[in-house]
Amino acid sequence: MRGNLDEIFAFIAVVDAGSFSGGGQAIGLTRSAVGKAIARLEKRLGVRLLNRTTRKLSVTDDGRVYYEHCTRVVSVLEETEASVGQKSAMPMGLLRLTVPEAFGRIHILPLLQRYMKEWPDLQIEVNFSDRIADMVEDGFDLAVRIGTGGTDTRLISRVVAEHKGVICAAPSYLDTHGRPETPDDLASHDCLVFKSGTRKQAWRLREVDGTWSTVGGHGRLRLDSGEAIRDAAIVGMGVAYLPSFLVDDAIADGRLEQVLTASETQTIPIVAVYPSKRYLSAKVRRFIDLMADEWAYTRMPGR
Repeated sequence: MRGNLDEIFAFIAVVDAGSFSGGGQAIGLTRSAVGKAIARLEKRLGVRLLNRTTRKLSVTDDGRVYYEHCTRVVSVLEETEASVGQKSAMPMGLLRLTVPEAFGRIHILPLLQRYMKEWPDLQIEVNFSDRIADMVEDGFDLAVRIGTGGTDTRLISRVVAEHKGVICAAPSYLDTHGRPETPDDLASHDCLVFKSGTRKQAWRLREVDGTWSTVGGHGRLRLDSGEAIRDAAIVGMGVAYLPSFLVDDAIADGRLEQVLTASETQTIPIVAVYPSKRYLSAKVRRFIDLMADEWAYTRMPGR
């Protein structure tokens, strides 16, 4: 087993360095020894991991998949070693995140800058997408989601902040179709609906008398991107229900107009989601705490 691990470490080092000689230098082996280790690994697996030419080295499709899985395993080994040593509270290894596209750029990236500066032994990969990823299958350590943590029993959710949505449309659309005065009026409007996979966003509004109603889910246009919904609203395609951090600028400069201001929108949670494990790594735990602490003292848009 030890020999197998040495071969895996040699393979990772070569891919990271882009050459046999560079990989060998990284792990203290000669170029020849590294080449033999990878040859043994390829023979054992029955696949070619690297394409070798006199001028350059490239990773095959099988090699790329194997590399990704191996680096995750090495990251887990590093975390496990740290968890039983004096560095148990120090984030290290690779942290893989999946976050909503716009929210991630506006709110997550500034936190990542601080987090990486504080913990120099940490590497981070971020997937920016409004689609709900299969965290376990895709190997993500942490997801940030808006509205719900989902129903996957393999995952644990923690609310780290809350915000409220904004109902708005382009003035040109409202001039043509009229301005809704009550939530029921939305039934006669083109509502722009957020839909990702089987998940469709519900618009929950509380009227002046305190009763809650669900409206706005009947639109003909359904999009899986909050930014796309905003852009569709700006060009007059319908009424949108979006977090204010996406539409504040457009409302301020007149491209969008907020409507139904007398009706209260439902509080929407910002949720940190991570795979259910007995041991929660420091890199995940500390970043969740950072989000919760930051947004507890900084007013979230629309909250």
